[in-house]
Amino acid sequence: MKILAIGDPHGSLDKIKKIPAKKADLILLTGDIGKADLMRRMAFENIERRKKGMPEKEYSHLQQKKAFLQAYNSSVRIVKHLSKFAPVYIVFGNVETSNSETKKLSKKIKIRLPMLEKNLKKMKNVSIINNKFINFSGLRIGGLKYFIDTSWVKEFKPEDLEERMKDARKETKEAKRVLNRFGKIDILLCHQPPYGILDKVTFKGAPKHWQGKHAGSKVILDYIKRQQPAYVFCGHIHEQAGRDRISVTEVYNLGVAGYKVITIN
Repeated sequence: MKILAIGDPHGSLDKIKKIPAKKADLILLTGDIGKADLMRRMAFENIERRKKGMPEKEYSHLQQKKAFLQAYNSSVRIVKHLSKFAPVYIVFGNVETSNSETKKLSKKIKIRLPMLEKNLKKMKNVSIINNKFINFSGLRIGGLKYFIDTSWVKEFKPEDLEERMKDARKETKEAKRVLNRFGKIDILLCHQPPYGILDKVTFKGAPKHWQGKHAGSKVILDYIKRQQPAYVFCGHIHEQAGRDRISVTEVYNLGVAGYKVITIN
């Protein structure tokens, strides 16, 4: 059985089309499927503005709609392409929006937006495995969606630290519960890397005060040390694409549309 794991596509259909997907029995996606250039530019600009004590820039409703649709449309194109070859299992990264998040944004900008989660679930050969355990032909796979770990808040110290920490505690508690439920598995599919492993921020476009910090998750690291899955596939910190080990576990940060094929008998 051939498993094809693909890193954050970020809307790069040209790169995805070059990946040998025809012989795969199962395709795994680490999240951040769509192109998020506009979203990222808007977010990073306001992070820098807040750091300098400046008020956030207000973006028009049409600008927010354009950024959303850039990610949505490119996500749909990529998943449609890959699902022609094999079943596709997806975990959400920080680009994807849930149905409830999309409804909130639609209400805020007073523009009806398509729901990515709902529409992906309608596609043939596509499964969203956010915080789910899946048995695929005897292969035990755990899908962990992106979450804000309290370790990230402590490392990056955002301006709204108290509020972010409050949310992070809830998300971290949920992630721990999910991983405990998974127990011993063969593959962990997640968005961010484990803390200290292929997770250092060196991307020049990131805010200056982020440079050199570790953006991985200590919760994921602790789980890997305890349960030692055979493989971990992640993305998120694209500049750290590569392979590393934690004991017997092979960790692959697949970067932007990087891929790894493994064969399991």
